[in-house]
Amino acid sequence: MFQARTRVLRTALLIGAGLAAAASTAAMAQTAAVTNDVQRDVNQQQRIESGLKSGTLTTREASGLEKREAKIDRMESNAMKNGSVSPREQASIQRAENRVSQDISRDTHNGQVGNPASASSQRMQADVQRNINQQERIRNGVQNGSLTNREAAGLARGQAHVDNREARAGRNGHVGAGEQGRIMGAEDRASGNVYREKHNGHRRG
Repeated sequence: MFQARTRVLRTALLIGAGLAAAASTAAMAQTAAVTNDVQRDVNQQQRIESGLKSGTLTTREASGLEKREAKIDRMESNAMKNGSVSPREQASIQRAENRVSQDISRDTHNGQVGNPASASSQRMQADVQRNINQQERIRNGVQNGSLTNREAAGLARGQAHVDNREARAGRNGHVGAGEQGRIMGAEDRASGNVYREKHNGHRRG
């Protein structure tokens, strides 16, 4: 009887260990998927900023790319809001990122020339640099566990709002001082949200 109970207990422990290992592997896969998505956001924004600085992107072109980036942010937010990203959702996000990557390449090689020293380009450059900073903070939070998927979803939705503001401001090729001020206000709110979510005590499981 004792030996039978011991075998049952040992089997239960092995099953428990196996389930824990499987859960850990799944969690690591989710972290990797979300981190990869946000890293691609960083990369795309860096390419947009580089294009503005070099003059290979005009303000109007950058605004169009920001509109597409906003769509990706919304896709990421919708995928993460239930706490996990399915393989199908991940594939859709990656396809959208690939399309925007191609759009950036096309716009930077279409022969149109921007003026990096213009007030509008300078304002757009500053806005895109802040996008990069925010996305890097989100990525770091996902990596170190200080942001859950649901929290990252809310922050991605906030970034979509900021990107849309930038897109609307630059679609006529000019970003005014007032438009810049409203964008910076939205960025400030997004920055505050990133800080609050990263320091609220919630940890990725």
